[in-house]
Amino acid sequence: MRVAFLVAPEGVEQIELERPWQAVADQGWQPRLVSTESGEVQAFHHLDKADTFPVDDVVGAVGPDDYDALVLPGGVANPDVLRTDADAVDFVRGFLRAGRPVAAICHAPWTLVEADVVRDRTVTSWPSLATDLRNAGATWVDEEVRVCRAAPGTLVTSRKPDDLDAFCAAFVKEFGAVDGASAKGAPGP
Repeated sequence: MRVAFLVAPEGVEQIELERPWQAVADQGWQPRLVSTESGEVQAFHHLDKADTFPVDDVVGAVGPDDYDALVLPGGVANPDVLRTDADAVDFVRGFLRAGRPVAAICHAPWTLVEADVVRDRTVTSWPSLATDLRNAGATWVDEEVRVCRAAPGTLVTSRKPDDLDAFCAAFVKEFGAVDGASAKGAPGP
């Protein structure tokens, strides 16, 4: 299973990238760092620069059909940049329209709002996004993790770094259902 992690060239919250990345790797799945530019992305610890990470794939050169699932890490600047990039927004929209699962934490649902994929869904996020999500047609709840299976595509959302354990457990379960369905449909040896 190939899992895309979509981030802007700068501003992703490092822990919201690293912990889900490790959860994906622990399943034996292949995490891929996707960004709007090649090179490296600059992660942050809140407002302070943290580590850099090499970009595997660039939006526009790849699409949702190249992956089985999508993780959208947060950080305030990260989704704010992504939601202004048409290719990034189309990338996110494409996952849900194709029925592929998406997981988004903290401020990442801003990109979901821009992609117009939260209407009639129940989601959570960093509390300051509640009005934006409601205005986009979502029902916002204050929960550590929310799994919304409204078609097309499952959407897993969480509020903040303190929710990472629940977030990772929930999206691994949902992504695993997709991986299991793919394995069942795969030809035998």
